Amino acid sequence: MREAEDAFRRGVRSVLLFGIPARKDAQGTSAFDPKGPVPSAIRALKTRLPDLVVMADVCLCEYTSHGHCGVLSDGAVDNDRTLPLLGQAAVAYAGAGADVVAPSSMMDHQVAALRRALHDAGQEDTLVLAYAAKFASSLYAPFREAAGSAPSFGDRRSYQMDPRNSREALRELRLDAEEGADALMVKPALPCLDLLARAREEHDLPLAAYQVSGEYAMIKATASQGWCDEGAAVHESLTAIRRAGADLIVTYFAGDLARRVGRGVR
Repeated sequence: MREAEDAFRRGVRSVLLFGIPARKDAQGTSAFDPKGPVPSAIRALKTRLPDLVVMADVCLCEYTSHGHCGVLSDGAVDNDRTLPLLGQAAVAYAGAGADVVAPSSMMDHQVAALRRALHDAGQEDTLVLAYAAKFASSLYAPFREAAGSAPSFGDRRSYQMDPRNSREALRELRLDAEEGADALMVKPALPCLDLLARAREEHDLPLAAYQVSGEYAMIKATASQGWCDEGAAVHESLTAIRRAGADLIVTYFAGDLARRVGRGVR
C-alpha cells in the first residue's frame, strides 16, 4: 500500500499485480482463491485508492509447485485443463475489484476462456489485456527468481513463442483480438520493437509492451558500474518502445521515473 500510494501521489495511475502465495500446489489453487494474495491486494488498493486502475496478471506459474504456467498431464502442460482455472482466477480478481485482467500463460484460447468466465460471473465490464505475443526469453530470469516461479523441470518453450517467428506472433495477436481482447501485449519490449511496429500498423486496439525484469536489471547493473547514466538510459529505452508503437508500457521504472520527472507518468 505504501508503494502504491507513493506512486499514485506522483502521478502513476495504474499498477499490474502478481502474487506470491503462502503455499503452492500442482493445480495452482492459490491463484483463484478469493482470499489469496492478489484479490486481497486488489480489495485493499481499491479501498484506499479508488481511482487507481488495478490490473491483475492471470497465470498459474507463481502458484504451481512445478513452476509451469498450467496444470500438467503426463508431464506436459495441459492447455485445455488449464483454461477453466485461468477463468476462475480472472473471476476472483474481477470480483475483488480489478479493472483489468491480463492473461499471460500463453495457453491457446485463453482470451476466449476469460471472456466466457467473466460473462458467466456477470463481470462483462472487466477489461482483458492479452499477453498475445509473449516470447520465450532469458530476460525473465530476475522476475522468476523474485517470484520463485522458475520451472522445476524443462522450460516454457512449448507454449511461449519462438522469438525467431514473427509471423506466428502476428497471427497470435490477430487471434486474441478476434477472441475479444480489449488490448494486446508484446513481451519482452526492446527485443521486439520490430514486432511492435508491425502490430501497430495492423491493429487499432491499444498496444502494450512489457519492459521485463531483465531489461530493467541490465540498465540498473550498467548504471551501477558507472557505464551509463541511468536516467538517460531509462528515457531512451522507454522512448524507443513508445516510438515503435506502444500505447501502454509496463515497466519497473514507473515509480522511479515519476519521482525523477516530478510529474504524472501513467
